Amino acid sequence: MTGRAVSFDPRGAFADWWSGTRRVGLWATLAWYDTILRYRRSMLGPLWITLSMGIMLLGMGPLYSGLFDVGLRRFYPHLTLGIIFWHFFVASINEGCQVFIAAAPYLKQAKFSLSVFVWRSLAKQVILLAHHLVLYLPVAVWAGIGITPRQLLFVPGFVIVLVNLHALAIILGILSARFRDVAQIVTSAMQFLMFLTPVFWMPDRLPERATFLLLNPLAQMLDVMRLPLLGSLPAPGTWWFLLGWTTLTVTLAGMLYTAFRHRVVYWI
Repeated sequence: MTGRAVSFDPRGAFADWWSGTRRVGLWATLAWYDTILRYRRSMLGPLWITLSMGIMLLGMGPLYSGLFDVGLRRFYPHLTLGIIFWHFFVASINEGCQVFIAAAPYLKQAKFSLSVFVWRSLAKQVILLAHHLVLYLPVAVWAGIGITPRQLLFVPGFVIVLVNLHALAIILGILSARFRDVAQIVTSAMQFLMFLTPVFWMPDRLPERATFLLLNPLAQMLDVMRLPLLGSLPAPGTWWFLLGWTTLTVTLAGMLYTAFRHRVVYWI
């Protein structure tokens, strides 16, 4: 090949990824300042998003409960967590497409590991997720959902989701840096997938012939985060499915990171 050859050194790529991952103070601080600067001179700051989501939930809960003929006390917690976590997925994936493009001023002036900016993006979304989860607390109290040991399963589920979103941000970030149409395709795909994922509707209301919709990886990730907080257990098949899916995304992210991490700066 002419020009810069593709470097395929997994150990060097892992060392580069780890050098950015371990700089927690750097990417956590950048994420915090991103959140603050976005809402500077605002009285409520990021709570404006939480407030707008709360107003939306107040309107959607009774409406969709009636449309789907499901009791409000059962449906409202399902809907609340569905919308909160779906917003987290969409924001993380869409921003993941732009993660390296947005970091161009940093990458063009100094040598940074790309993983710094992936973690920065995810950390910012986790901060916003923490704001939004406040909305679930009064809903859970009203619906009579108590504290149970099953809710501890939210922790491994959240870790699996973070690993997947991190891998997807690397994959989509590299592809979007090279092909700018990828971000638009992903945005449109996420809008379509919202209706194929049980965000608004409940899986037990799904006709048997349409259960294949639950093979959607986003539906499985939603299950391992939402069901424990509702006091339920995800199906064993959900964990096995996500184990295979996570292996696939991490492997693909590792291959792209190994081969193209040095080229991203030239593409942005």
